[in-house]
Amino acid sequence: MQVSQLTQHRIIVIGAGYAGAIAAGRLARRLRREDVAITLVNPEPDFVERVRMHQLAVGQELRPRPFAEMFAGTGVRLRLARVTAVDVDRRTVTVTATDATAGEDLTYDTLVYALGSAWSTHDVPGTAEHAHDIAGRPGALRLRERLAALGAGQPVVVVGGGLTGLEAATEIAETRPDLDVALAARAALGDWLSPKGRHHLRKVCDRLGITVHEHTTVTAVAADHVTTAADDIPSSVTVWTTGFAVHPIAQATALKTDATGRIEVDGTMRSVSHPDVYAIGDAALVMGPNDKPLRMSCASGIPTAWQAADSIASRLTGTKPTTVPLRYFNQCISLGRKDGLIQYVTADDQARPAALTGKTAALYKELVCKGAAWGVANPTLAKPTRRRGVMQAPTPLPHPTTAANAG
Repeated sequence: MQVSQLTQHRIIVIGAGYAGAIAAGRLARRLRREDVAITLVNPEPDFVERVRMHQLAVGQELRPRPFAEMFAGTGVRLRLARVTAVDVDRRTVTVTATDATAGEDLTYDTLVYALGSAWSTHDVPGTAEHAHDIAGRPGALRLRERLAALGAGQPVVVVGGGLTGLEAATEIAETRPDLDVALAARAALGDWLSPKGRHHLRKVCDRLGITVHEHTTVTAVAADHVTTAADDIPSSVTVWTTGFAVHPIAQATALKTDATGRIEVDGTMRSVSHPDVYAIGDAALVMGPNDKPLRMSCASGIPTAWQAADSIASRLTGTKPTTVPLRYFNQCISLGRKDGLIQYVTADDQARPAALTGKTAALYKELVCKGAAWGVANPTLAKPTRRRGVMQAPTPLPHPTTAANAG
């Protein structure tokens, strides 16, 4: 028999990127409003389409997506604040409002950790002082202002040959053909792609006039150049896209994390060390096909949010949780507004021979981006849902690992 608790079960979701926002909205549609208090903590009032930061950086205007509209009528409470600490033993999250200096502790019964990631400088000298990032809106806006101030012929170097670097370099080169754009990649250009994908990528770089420095490691960044083992490459603006690092808060807690600070979880996205904590998105160490960790990406984060929300709802309502195998289908790469590359991949993210290119691929990628944003506002994918009552439970259910160790 399901009985509403006298006090609401407190669910706090920290971080409102793709994963956090979807998890909060999906939980609100799975659980009765009178039984739970869902609080979403985020420093910004709008949802940020992180996959479009290269567009924002070159001056394109993005559609505003206020959380107030997105969560209207759902019962999700938005708390505009920064998370400064998490105490998993006391079950508290310390937050500081954007207009305050003193912190405040919020108490939870269930925590969804979705703080995500930021750019990683890899401790390369000069990067933090002189390079720009597009891992979030503040960095993209700073780069936007800097690019707008550049005169014709000035050099721009994008460091990093992964998906983010490719999208940044091609977007800048297409929007500002008057600039001298270069891309520095540690390996061969698009070495993980299929032959068809690599051929198309080179053709696009040639068409846009992008100078590609392959097998090149940048060892230092200065105000007017980057340093490599071979020589210095002139750079009025350096864009650093060599990877992401997770928020350091998790590693400062008692949560079990890997060496990079990602939280170790089981198939339901539940922390293997603390059963009242779920981790999703870039912050979670999620094992995919062939026991390989999922890469930090929107493609990985959204399914983990679905899984965590459904698992929490099942636990609280006394129904059996189900797990869905997480896998990849393709990698979607924007190559400016008029071109793209869709690389089809195996379940564990290895390139297949097939790839979609050109304008059709650009349209495909645009639909994927729009679909991801739509999915944040429609976390159950517009399917009808039934809000279930929370079973009376004075303490969180034990984690299977914990229970086994206790015996």
